[in-house]
Amino acid sequence: MNPRLADGPRPPESVAAPPEQRVNRLVPFVHVEDVERSIAFYYHLGFTIASAYKYRGRPVWAALRSKEAELMVTTDGDAIDSARQGVLFYLYSPRLTALRAQLLAEGIQVSKIGDGTPGPRREMQLTDPDGYVLMVAQIAPNEAG
Repeated sequence: MNPRLADGPRPPESVAAPPEQRVNRLVPFVHVEDVERSIAFYYHLGFTIASAYKYRGRPVWAALRSKEAELMVTTDGDAIDSARQGVLFYLYSPRLTALRAQLLAEGIQVSKIGDGTPGPRREMQLTDPDGYVLMVAQIAPNEAG
């Protein structure tokens, strides 16, 4: 096996310079069945409401933030088919073991921590109420547990 392929992601040897005008931020914006339910679920991961819009007394759009992580959710009232969710959220935590224990204590189902090679060596998986898959990876390389 080529050792350069086994030691993790890296940019190609020759990377073209980016264009002068380019984007500098990406915020996932996803359709959910119930904005309030999504707000409550993502709160367990540290997200709080940065902004929200209500229609007829119920939130129909919200911008959520947890430090530098951002997510926007919206609904049109239609049901969500969780089998058709084609987005994978990749999140990072400095204390993955502690986050997993907290989520389990709050009644949220989460996988065991496993090896995410070729990406992060430690990661776990959970699914939000609308079927979006969340992978949470360890960002500090030497956490025990």
